Amino acid sequence: MPPPTPSAREIWSAVLGGLQLEVTRHNFDTWLKDTVGLSAQGGEFTVGVPSGFVAECLEKRMAPLIVRALEGRTGTDWAVRYEVVGDAPVPAPAPQPSAPSANARVRGAGAALNPRYTFATFVVGKANRFAHAAAIAVADQPGTAYNPLFIHAGVGLGKTHLLHAIGHAVAAQGRRYLYASAEHFTNDFVSALRENRVEDFRDKYRQTDVLLIDDIQFIAGKEHSRESFFHTFNDLHTSGKQIVITSDSRPKSIPLLEERLSSRFEGGLTADISPPDLETRMAILGAKADQAGVLLKDDVIEVLARKFLHNVRELEGGLNKVLAMAQMGRRDIDLSLAEQAIGDFQAEPSRARNYHPLDIIDGTAAYYGLTADDLAGATRKKNIAHARQVAAYLLRQETRLSLSDIGRLLGDRGHSTILRAHGKIAADIDVHSDLRRQVGEIRDALDRRNSRAVS
Repeated sequence: MPPPTPSAREIWSAVLGGLQLEVTRHNFDTWLKDTVGLSAQGGEFTVGVPSGFVAECLEKRMAPLIVRALEGRTGTDWAVRYEVVGDAPVPAPAPQPSAPSANARVRGAGAALNPRYTFATFVVGKANRFAHAAAIAVADQPGTAYNPLFIHAGVGLGKTHLLHAIGHAVAAQGRRYLYASAEHFTNDFVSALRENRVEDFRDKYRQTDVLLIDDIQFIAGKEHSRESFFHTFNDLHTSGKQIVITSDSRPKSIPLLEERLSSRFEGGLTADISPPDLETRMAILGAKADQAGVLLKDDVIEVLARKFLHNVRELEGGLNKVLAMAQMGRRDIDLSLAEQAIGDFQAEPSRARNYHPLDIIDGTAAYYGLTADDLAGATRKKNIAHARQVAAYLLRQETRLSLSDIGRLLGDRGHSTILRAHGKIAADIDVHSDLRRQVGEIRDALDRRNSRAVS
């Protein structure tokens, strides 16, 4: 007897699992996260969206990607239609502790804490142990332990999770907090100027016990918002209020950030999070499976952990694909299903980001303070040889170039040289956390470049 035909909701859930691996976090969270499959009939697939604006942006920005993902998942040609359903009924997560009551917090517009992002759900490993310990200390003694606390990490490594976890912890103590992204801060400031509500804006951001600001790098090039944040920071810090900030890089590495701000950020404690090692990735997968109420066998966990190396979001996307395929096909989750679920990623570039080969070379060279000519040159200096090996690794992972083509880009080197370089980095990346961090940060820089090109 053939398995039941999967529902539109199940099909779209599987599609989202794949799209989560193909687009940046910002694009996924902004346009795709709150969508749901409504119906699939007559060659038309209907997707529920929370607003007409989201529908318009999906049609303009992601239509080809969505159609390709949908048809690749079902083997059927579809015309995709979007229907506004308010808050789209996405699949419910595992039960979580309820968020703190409103009188225990101060919130910015659209800046509620994620109920899943608590200390209890944060998996601690070698790569994030220091940042986790610092966050715990700040949550226990706001304004006295480390002030400010500055957490920097690449995409999907847990810095936002820790920021939200601090918010939950201080709210449980009855303290006031305000969580906002740098983008929200800027938008609030612009609205206050336009509507002549600057005093309200100041009160909102300064009458709090703990200020949590996410992705501060986005404020760097905005002069007036940066100036306002400088004074907000000073007022809170002078009053002994806790400030926690996250970024994708160290304060001094943020472009267009004033020296007076970067020096204040470094006046407290700076903590970084590196890409997780194999053991931590396996622990994360096990924890997320538990949250979903699913028991995964060790071999399934290991094959996923070895496939998705770079960040927690990739791991979660891979797990979501496996769970969706099992649900759609009414199948048990075993090694065969897991390999089938992630099989289409093995023949493709590892993250399907469509990086241009020259961007990879330029980005790798720039990260190590070198030029593309250095990587293509004949020198075998240790620092240049290392950067060249990393470039070879990324070119093979992220493009469909042949070994010979990669060799030509890196100074007419033979395919066996490229193969050895790729093999060395691939073998070392699970052993050395510093190398994982380097490769992750280069990918993050390429993602930001791609994101700017899309937006």
